[in-house]
Amino acid sequence: MKISFELSDKDIRYFRQVLQKVRKGRNAENEDVILAEARSLLGEVKDTDAPSFVKGRIEQLAKLIDMLEDADWRLEGADRKRVLNALAYFADPDDLIPDKVPGLGYLDDAIMVELVVQDLKHEIEAFDAFVDFRKEKRKEKKATPENLEKRRASLQGRMRRRRRGDRERHSRRRGKSPISLF
Repeated sequence: MKISFELSDKDIRYFRQVLQKVRKGRNAENEDVILAEARSLLGEVKDTDAPSFVKGRIEQLAKLIDMLEDADWRLEGADRKRVLNALAYFADPDDLIPDKVPGLGYLDDAIMVELVVQDLKHEIEAFDAFVDFRKEKRKEKKATPENLEKRRASLQGRMRRRRRGDRERHSRRRGKSPISLF
């Protein structure tokens, strides 16, 4: 059986408001708590009989955690804060739908992950390209700190340009800012 639904601009604004409320909470500034709670959610969902579409969405949190913990990628400043803000929702004990509700408990988390992944698509694409580059250079035994740094700087610059370009294109098309979570 296939169930699908579409989120309206109003729905997305609601999720944005929830995320903004969470970011002001007590755990929102503590990176260690945010990462621990995101990892905990990954483990919890893995060990449940949650629907596969929910598990698939939640598993995407691993990449966001990896982005923050990867010593070579060194995501910093506002870019790091964007990813942390995305993960802050998962550190909030007050879910929209309590996780203990069978079959539906992780649905709000899955929706939030889907929205976060869309908003962080340029960050994810850049990180994936960096990981692939590093893997290839290590295989060739040419993974020097200098060439990794150069590639990281290039990809992070591209990530920012693409994000800025998306905002500008959307602004011209609609005459207002895009509806995003950040």
